Amino acid sequence: MSGVITALKTQKKHQQRVSVFIDHTYRFSLDRTLAASLKSGQVLTEDQISQLSSKDEEQRAYHRAVRYLSRRPHAEQEIRDKLYRNGITEPVLTRTLDRLRETGLVDDVKFARAWVENRLTFRPRSAHALRLELKRKGVPAETIDKALSGFEEVGAARQAAEKGMRRYSHLKPEVARRRLMAYLTRRGFSYGVVKEVSQQVLPERVHSDAESEVSR
Repeated sequence: MSGVITALKTQKKHQQRVSVFIDHTYRFSLDRTLAASLKSGQVLTEDQISQLSSKDEEQRAYHRAVRYLSRRPHAEQEIRDKLYRNGITEPVLTRTLDRLRETGLVDDVKFARAWVENRLTFRPRSAHALRLELKRKGVPAETIDKALSGFEEVGAARQAAEKGMRRYSHLKPEVARRRLMAYLTRRGFSYGVVKEVSQQVLPERVHSDAESEVSR
């Protein structure tokens, strides 16, 4: 069954969408870039209409993903979950993610490395803590391994300690050490690393009380 396009109208509320009228009846809408290939008087078969609708769904999924990524980088699984929650079908999801990878907008290796670098700069934490964060975002284990290759645990702990000490510098030495060790422990560092770094940052201060508190 086929029909004739009798009108193409830009939608008032959605200027990027065009309403397509077949035989004087509204039939469907398209992204303006797809509608540009159509014209009044053109005959469309049901198969052609189905193909146009499928391409339009892909275009909408792609633009939705680009808007999502414009806020901040995301892992591929986060994009997949976001689009799925918005009703995007699996075939369209797959093609959309392929397109995003081809254009470089989605790259889990770059995302994971950037995540680690950002954490080291602003909120240093252990490799274990970073691994858990990236895993929760759906980043594959082998990709996480690449991002953490060469990760310096003691160096990261020292960066964290230097940031943490800013808030404890006004406290008595033994209190400051306890607070610092607890602070580093919360960021996923092992007891051995916490002890080593706390001694580097506060070498002259007694730490036995702090050690017993953290070990508890």
